[in-house]
Amino acid sequence: MHLAFLTPEYPHEVTSPAAGIGTSIKNMAVALIEAGVKVSVFVYGQKEETIFLEGGIKFHLLKSHSFKFGGWFLNRKIIQKYLNKHILADKIDAIEAPDWTGITAFMQLKCPLVIRMNGSDAYFCRLDGRRQKRKNFWFEKTALKSADYLLSVSEFTANQTAEIFNLKKPIEIIPNSVDVEKFKPSQIAFVQNRILYFGSIIRKKGLLELAQIFNEVNAKNPTAELIIAGRDVVDNKTGKSTKNLMLEILSDPAQKQTHWLGMLAYEEIQKQIALANVVVLPSFAEALPMTWLEAMAMEKALVTSDIGWAKEVMVDGKTGFTENPKNISVYADKILQLLQNPTLAKEMGGAARARVKQKFSTEVVTKRNVEFYDRIIQDKM
Repeated sequence: MHLAFLTPEYPHEVTSPAAGIGTSIKNMAVALIEAGVKVSVFVYGQKEETIFLEGGIKFHLLKSHSFKFGGWFLNRKIIQKYLNKHILADKIDAIEAPDWTGITAFMQLKCPLVIRMNGSDAYFCRLDGRRQKRKNFWFEKTALKSADYLLSVSEFTANQTAEIFNLKKPIEIIPNSVDVEKFKPSQIAFVQNRILYFGSIIRKKGLLELAQIFNEVNAKNPTAELIIAGRDVVDNKTGKSTKNLMLEILSDPAQKQTHWLGMLAYEEIQKQIALANVVVLPSFAEALPMTWLEAMAMEKALVTSDIGWAKEVMVDGKTGFTENPKNISVYADKILQLLQNPTLAKEMGGAARARVKQKFSTEVVTKRNVEFYDRIIQDKM
């Protein structure tokens, strides 16, 4: 079996910066190689065009081209031609692409095309309450309608996407995975009263609410500290830095107990998770977040949002707490409960890791992916 992934991002030193989609593809690509599956990864929108082999994976970096008119169409056709050349030459059995921006709209490929829903622009616009550009909606709808098969990382994302685009095709649910041998409990002792948020510093991740929440935590527990690791993003409503918006909300005492680490390497993120007493992830917009799985796999009690996908990942009161981040005082109280009760935090962390091993471990999810692709390749014959 030879599978390929078409993606705008992949975490590698020679590619552009990557986020959740890239991380989930890398996890799956590495696991598939270990399971004896051949894997190619086509990363489009890169500065340079090259091919190289690493860790058994064949990488193709595809350069964007500039056109005076119709670049959106012509670039897709260039990618299509390149993919079809390698589908035939390398005997690729199926290609998987993300739903984001509908990159495969208007492409005709010489093998089955699978689109995995990690959250389209239309999906996130709905969750954010924003209006989507008509062109982006058209691209995403066209891509989803023309795909041979559809996957989704969560049932919530599948249902929302089907409703948005009026999809009638069946959608297979296979979640993202995490390597539980890489993300595992650390021997590093946690720092009492340390709260960690890691991820993009952006409104849709609940960071403005987190500033209000931490004000209340700080008022009741002045020794609590908030660690924020991630890239600051310009706020789409105000045009200001999200970090600056948070600083405007944080009280003077809370500001003194807030520490900004910026973007960190993967190994450093693991260290910060290990040092945390409690991990807080109050996001309003996700499909199935890697950050949640990574923290749970490291036996950390979480306080997360309670929206849609959350019920497919967390078990409220068992693996941590889920709460609407707009309920500022209630959310703050749940953080305080875990800070004040190390035994409860430890129990919830243990339950969180057990759940990840059962449902989201690389071993479990890779098996489901291989079975799915075996099925569709048989369908093609």
